[in-house]
Amino acid sequence: MASETSSRRVPVHIRRVVTEHGNKGAARFAEDGAVPRTDIFKTVPGLVSRMIWSTSASTAVPFDGTDPTSQVTSFVPEPGETRFLVLTFPPDAVFMSPDFNGPAAMAENLAVSPGLAERFEPDGKHQTPTVDYGIVLDGEIWMELDDANETRLSQFDTFVQNGTRHAWRNKSDRPATIAVVLVGARTPDTTDYDDGL
Repeated sequence: MASETSSRRVPVHIRRVVTEHGNKGAARFAEDGAVPRTDIFKTVPGLVSRMIWSTSASTAVPFDGTDPTSQVTSFVPEPGETRFLVLTFPPDAVFMSPDFNGPAAMAENLAVSPGLAERFEPDGKHQTPTVDYGIVLDGEIWMELDDANETRLSQFDTFVQNGTRHAWRNKSDRPATIAVVLVGARTPDTTDYDDGL
């Protein structure tokens, strides 16, 4: 599991600082503490999901003081929405362990990551109608696409994923952590009643 110490790995509980405007419009700090929506998987040792923030299509400033993450019912944003996640992946060896319980892991993932977990195929591939901006914070991880296309991403490498089917593979012997912002995107089957498309 990701270390809680200063071993240079990303800690399980990370700090989140949120700003707001005071009564006279002056900028100030609204929150400073651990990310409330942090899930440490029980069925997948080392897997940690942290929802840092989210926006809806109607999000406006100034910030009204309500943490939006507690109200999120789908990790996959609709067009005009966003999700900011920090995810720690254990080595793939965890999934190959004789005592790994796939059905229990799937059930936990459905509870932790609604809207996203339902999109997972048996091999871990999934696809979301989003543009994802990401950076590897720690370790290394492989992005696997269709037709055996894959690439290794190391610490500080960035990626832009344009709604493609993919899987994350941690072929190393230590955790890998990525930060990613999912931006809900329109797809060919998206209907926009405002402009008649």
